Amino acid sequence: MANEDRIIAVYMMANRKSGTLYTGVTADLVTRVLEHREGRGGAFPKKWGCTRLVWFEIHELMSAAIAREKSVKSYRRANKINCIEAANPDWDNLWFQITG
Repeated sequence: MANEDRIIAVYMMANRKSGTLYTGVTADLVTRVLEHREGRGGAFPKKWGCTRLVWFEIHELMSAAIAREKSVKSYRRANKINCIEAANPDWDNLWFQITG
């Protein structure tokens, strides 16, 4: 995949609707989500089975994405759920949306 095809994003993974949430940031959303889906995306999401992409926000600059990730991580759980449900009320797996 060429650099211009990479998607800089803040994202949330879940194991099920209203389940365990994992928030991350990446310079390559498709590759990172694939790693989570295959159990290679870090210890916490692997342990809790966070394989469903339920929310993401695209950024042009990695610095902006990192700042936004820190902000989202500081949210209370209810605010994270509100964020997800505003964009994805059924908690659909957005994997298919980013892979086209």
